[in-house]
Amino acid sequence: DMGGYKGYGWATTVELLCTAFQSGPFGEDVCGIDRKTGKPKPMPLGHFFLAIDIEPLCGLDTFKENAGKLVNALRESKKAPNGGGRIFTAGEKEHVARGERFGQGGLTVPVSLQKNMADLRDKQESLKTKYAKLPFEE
Repeated sequence: DMGGYKGYGWATTVELLCTAFQSGPFGEDVCGIDRKTGKPKPMPLGHFFLAIDIEPLCGLDTFKENAGKLVNALRESKKAPNGGGRIFTAGEKEHVARGERFGQGGLTVPVSLQKNMADLRDKQESLKTKYAKLPFEE
């Protein structure tokens, strides 16, 4: 059995949050393939972000301890017989790669993005103070 009612319910909840609030496409409309021609097509994905203030629910240290136990249990799960290497949790590979890049001198920010970042900062008073000088500005 690959999935159950909880996974189905969670997937439906995520789909609702990412589509219904913005009247966005779902299902076949975001599959990335034109079913008539078989050719790739753009996927107009919707996104939803939620921030939760943890403190009213439980102390931050308690949450971190509980989350750490869960993540460690996932990493220590039994691996598939043909699976290789370690079990990564969501975002962990990217975190490791980021650390490696910083260890090699940092991340490269394209010149066009540097200009966009500086322009945005210069248009917002609160950003002018906080980011008077961006890391790539010498």
